[in-house]
Amino acid sequence: MQIFGVDIGGSGIKGAPVDLDRGDLAQERCKVLTPHPATPDGVADGVKQVVDHFGWTGPVGLTFPGVVTGGATIRTAANVDKSWIDTDARALFGESLGGLPVTVVNDADAAGVAEMQFGAGKDRKGTVILLTFGTGIGSAVFIDGALVPNTELGHLELDGHEAEKRASSKIKDDRELSWERWAHRVQKYLAHVEMLFSPELFIIGGGVSRKSQKFLPLIEGVRAEIVPAQLQNNAGIVGAAMRAAQGG
Repeated sequence: MQIFGVDIGGSGIKGAPVDLDRGDLAQERCKVLTPHPATPDGVADGVKQVVDHFGWTGPVGLTFPGVVTGGATIRTAANVDKSWIDTDARALFGESLGGLPVTVVNDADAAGVAEMQFGAGKDRKGTVILLTFGTGIGSAVFIDGALVPNTELGHLELDGHEAEKRASSKIKDDRELSWERWAHRVQKYLAHVEMLFSPELFIIGGGVSRKSQKFLPLIEGVRAEIVPAQLQNNAGIVGAAMRAAQGG
């Protein structure tokens, strides 16, 4: 069974048909740049470009980098234009895509759902936390495999700042931090999250997960197991398609 998944990020909008039996992309993904400012209409146009690239005419699952309530309404917009707040994203994308059935979910939640079904979290019990390091820091918390949605742990305070303003991969690039310096910031953040939630497992996702060997061995003093996401930066696309197949 194939369903289309789209992952909307602060820098790029990427999508592809997903083979839900394998938990992997059925075709090579298409990516367009996220418009700046990332307004609802601008992002909807980008999503349409990605979906139209494949000539897709079935259900579409989409991630959004913020809190999504009721599978439709956007409540926060940290790394996109503030005009997203209170937007009915399901209606917006549905209209833009010519009436195709649309499901919208928080981006980290989607990545987490995929990793728990097909990746590093498969068959893991207890508390598992996936953290995506990209333009910001997304989070997905699972208790015995059940998702606690819209946790947004990237906005926890760290050293007097929002954590994602200290430890996202964008901050690493913008400030030209070495892997060692950035790993120290990630370590402090993980220790803080561990103090609050005592997870058995941290799964590290986002684009930087492809380079996990450069920073994960540098992290010390965290008791929980720390592993890279197996689906890497495709997890959001896969999770979005999974939620669309489930109807939200």
